[in-house]
Amino acid sequence: MSIEHRRDVIRDLTTFVVVARELNFTRAAAKLGVTQSALSYTIKVLEERIGVRLLTRTTRSVGLTEAGERLLDEAGRHLDGIEQVLTCISGHNDRPAGMVRIVASDHIAASVIQPAMVDVLTRYPEINLELLIDNAMADIVAERCDAGVRLGDHLASDMIVLPLGPELRMAAVATPAYFEAHGRPRLPADLNGHNCLAFRMQSVGNLYAWEFEKDGKVVSVRPQGQFVSNDPAQILVAALKGVGIAFMKEISVQAYLEDGRLERVMEDWCPGFGRYCLYYPAAKQPTAAFEVVLDTLRDGLQ
Repeated sequence: MSIEHRRDVIRDLTTFVVVARELNFTRAAAKLGVTQSALSYTIKVLEERIGVRLLTRTTRSVGLTEAGERLLDEAGRHLDGIEQVLTCISGHNDRPAGMVRIVASDHIAASVIQPAMVDVLTRYPEINLELLIDNAMADIVAERCDAGVRLGDHLASDMIVLPLGPELRMAAVATPAYFEAHGRPRLPADLNGHNCLAFRMQSVGNLYAWEFEKDGKVVSVRPQGQFVSNDPAQILVAALKGVGIAFMKEISVQAYLEDGRLERVMEDWCPGFGRYCLYYPAAKQPTAAFEVVLDTLRDGLQ
């Protein structure tokens, strides 16, 4: 195979992998910086070269044939490996450089990753960060991410797991004015007479039950109140406006507890329950840029 032909094959395979992962010609064309017609022509040439259909296309959707799925698995893995090697090589310059992709839930991104990453992006202009928000525990390998951050339970055995920061706790909070008007609950059972701001879990659609524990006794309370949201940020806003009591991670409300805008109750019923962990595939070789991101996250959560 000539060098020119080999170059064409690599180019066509790269194009196919992007289309196969996006399953959308418009998005793939934008990602590659080419027209949709040029993209369709490249896929057609590749299919003719290997003599098999790779994609099923209709006016509404794009799908993979069995051969296309096999090619995506093999070609995608090898192309990702080449990209990783090139990134590692570029990361051995005097200053860390390259792309780092991290996936996390919206809460973790806002409370943990973003504050730490401001320092990284300021000190290392050669580092690029892509932060993907996913509340459904995305597969970081399938999403081509370098790492994920979430609570460290039920992580796959082939992942390297690094704890970040202290143990997490929940906090039942409301404004001083709310407690003055409605009283301060001292036991979980006292919440039955309060306006509790409930969180609806996106993954299953159920309301999140408030769980308390003290001296080995576990109490679960189903929150009842006027406001429900699947966005913790909206629940926090409602609590700050004095609507009712919110049950949130302590790290999310710490600043408001310190400045007095919120007060907590039943602190002795809220023991630690876990900690955030950064995880990445054991087979992956961390780049210098990734090491900088990891060290910054660790330092920020000490």
